[in-house]
Amino acid sequence: YPGVVERYLNLGECYDKQALWPLRQEIMNCMSGYKGCYQRAYRCLGAAAEIMEDQRSILLTDALAQKLAKRAHGILAREVPRRRTERPGLVKQRFLGAVTHRGPVCLYDTALAQCGKVYELTDSCSLAHDLLIHLLAGITANGYDLVACPDPMAPDRLAHLLVPQLGLAFLTASPLYSFPCKPYRRIRLDAAADSEILRRSRPRLRFAKKVSAALVDEAVSSLAQAKAMHDSLEAIYNPHVDFSLVDSTARAVWDEIQSFQVE
Repeated sequence: YPGVVERYLNLGECYDKQALWPLRQEIMNCMSGYKGCYQRAYRCLGAAAEIMEDQRSILLTDALAQKLAKRAHGILAREVPRRRTERPGLVKQRFLGAVTHRGPVCLYDTALAQCGKVYELTDSCSLAHDLLIHLLAGITANGYDLVACPDPMAPDRLAHLLVPQLGLAFLTASPLYSFPCKPYRRIRLDAAADSEILRRSRPRLRFAKKVSAALVDEAVSSLAQAKAMHDSLEAIYNPHVDFSLVDSTARAVWDEIQSFQVE
């Protein structure tokens, strides 16, 4: 609803356009290849995600799915007090991790600041979602709000759950993300898989992990190249930006927000 709910802020007015004009070729050179770096990174991450899904499909049998559901129900009985409620718990979605120009990053400290009791899910084959989805259903059914954190490599699957009301978290550790401290309990999800399938598939799983790791490394390299290009571009622009005008614009917007009367 333009003009009512939203409006445009033209921060382009903060540029010294006359000073930037002679630098136009240098600016264009910095942007050359920038888009290609991101495209290559996304292709590599997409391929790595497909390989990880292949690992998961090898191990996730009906028997394993039932075993993980049973394990989840045991955890719920032990950790989530049952209570009568007419309102199911609210679910907020937040990413806790990402693949960045510095490599894969997971902000475990953000979870630890809210939740003192942590279940670490050790998972090298993308099985965590099939445990977490049952935990999510049980926790919300008892009226507790939670934060559901998707897997950045496969956003349709869960990687972590935070339940601040209970001081409880379920955090996945994988070859990409290592949990930094000793958890309350550790669950080795790979160990729950059928031992015969694991034995038979070990060469294929080893190859898949090696290739997916190489693809993630290539994606990180491409993101680092894009970041370097962006830094060069920013170094050209910064001397020719009126930051006092940026600040005064921000203050004016803040004053306007404070003046609103919410009905």
